[in-house]
Amino acid sequence: MKSIISFVAVAALSFMASAIAQEESPSPATEEKASANVEETPAATATPETKATAAPQEKTAAGSPAAAPEKAASPSAAKPAKKMSVEAALKDNENRWEAAYAAHDVSTIQSMMANDFVGVYWDGKVMGKSGVVAQAKKDKDTYKSAVNEKLAVRTYGPNIAVVVGTAHEKGTGKDGKAFDRVFRFTDTWVERGGQWQCVAGQLMKVRG
Repeated sequence: MKSIISFVAVAALSFMASAIAQEESPSPATEEKASANVEETPAATATPETKATAAPQEKTAAGSPAAAPEKAASPSAAKPAKKMSVEAALKDNENRWEAAYAAHDVSTIQSMMANDFVGVYWDGKVMGKSGVVAQAKKDKDTYKSAVNEKLAVRTYGPNIAVVVGTAHEKGTGKDGKAFDRVFRFTDTWVERGGQWQCVAGQLMKVRG
């Protein structure tokens, strides 16, 4: 009877030990899952070496290396043009007016004069804008050169100025004879609506 009880006790102890051993050892499925997680980690995260070598190989559709993004222009790169002084602006107007007369450019001559312009010319005639334009259209002289000399500007307030100077013209008249003539002039300019216009002029021939 004692032997039977001892056998039963030994069998029970063996069964309990086997059960405890199975609970402590990891299951094959758990080991496989852990192994899979370890193997997936390198594929999901790129190493620094991979990023460093991938960037230089990027190319555009044409096959050339991708261009770096353009830098935004600095504020100083697009500065507005400096406004001309009154003296510089009126001297420029006088020079363009003389050049236009030699080139028979009537539209430029018209743009220089105010609609209420009045002028006294070297032959004593008094003409308005329409008379000056008509005279320019009738001019058949061929000009070799036509330049202004000794221009002087005097201002009388913010929008009134007087220009005194000489115009030196060389060329050939419609009769084929050469001419070399000099005129002295006085022009009065008024700024209207942001534009300088000649409102009065006086011209005197001093040579030629």
